[in-house]
Amino acid sequence: MKILFNIGHPAQVHLFKNAIWALEKKGHDCKITTVDKEVSLNLLDAYGFEYNVVGSAKPTLFSKATELLKIEYNLYRISKSFKPDVLVGGVGNAYVAHVGKIIRKPSIVFDDTEHAKISHFITDPFADIICTPSCFKNDLGKKQIRYDGYHELAYLHPNYFTPNPAVLDELGLGEDDKFIILRFVLWDADHDIGHSGIQNKIELVQKLEKYGRVLITSEGELGDGLEKYQIKVSPEKMHDLLYYASLYVGEGATMASECAILGTHAVYTNTLRLGYTDEEEEKYNLVYNFSDEKTMEKKAFDKALELIENENLRRDGKRKIEKLLKDKIDVTAFMVEFIENYPESSE
Repeated sequence: MKILFNIGHPAQVHLFKNAIWALEKKGHDCKITTVDKEVSLNLLDAYGFEYNVVGSAKPTLFSKATELLKIEYNLYRISKSFKPDVLVGGVGNAYVAHVGKIIRKPSIVFDDTEHAKISHFITDPFADIICTPSCFKNDLGKKQIRYDGYHELAYLHPNYFTPNPAVLDELGLGEDDKFIILRFVLWDADHDIGHSGIQNKIELVQKLEKYGRVLITSEGELGDGLEKYQIKVSPEKMHDLLYYASLYVGEGATMASECAILGTHAVYTNTLRLGYTDEEEEKYNLVYNFSDEKTMEKKAFDKALELIENENLRRDGKRKIEKLLKDKIDVTAFMVEFIENYPESSE
């Protein structure tokens, strides 16, 4: 079976990497195409993948629209040569849905982002199957397949991930040291328009560094003297760092969910809400969501301070993930079984 995976975002390298390895081990022929966005190419190189770059991320709606045409042309050209039996993509991957229709091959999209309205508008009518977590809030109709898991379980499930403390040495930290990770996003995605997160970054850093070392990961330039806090580790080691962190505070939902699955408490501060971070708060008490623009910053800061004052915070988090892992499936195993048995698997 020939399977084409298109990577539209760095998180999708993690999402699909174990499935690609498993499918190749079973004898399937997998081809990877990718959009050059942030650290996507670095991650693909770090994991030893061969790939074709079909385009790059753009900052404005107009430039995104023109780049979409370029990406789809390149993807079409590669598909005509590779002749895939199925095309697979992640959140916002209209490219595989459109090209799949053109070459008359099925497309499977793995989506977990309800508020990406433009992406849903241009993707959903053309995709053959859309796989979502069971907590996904939108009903996408007959083509939607729900599974009891999160995207992050595809690569952070214990079947695939074992934390490596070596990353701590790079930062002069020990396993017992208290440190807090802050995450700031760039706000250039189409679903980010009109939304916001943490404004008083300096105040947050000053409050938290009284309790431990503060490390920042940011999609954009920091400024305001915050550069000295920025993390300088290779991107494939970030999950090891999240595992050993005492607390996460940030605007990134994916990283908040990653922390939850690793047993690290997360304070998610963003006017955008998602089904999976809501569930990780309601059922597992590992993510704390703050989305009201008027009050979220104060409430988030207060919650972060309340959490970091708990000397048993890390131990409590590792205990909580036992229930989460018992409730949820191995998402990579689901992906592999679903893809290689399609279309029977959809029935």
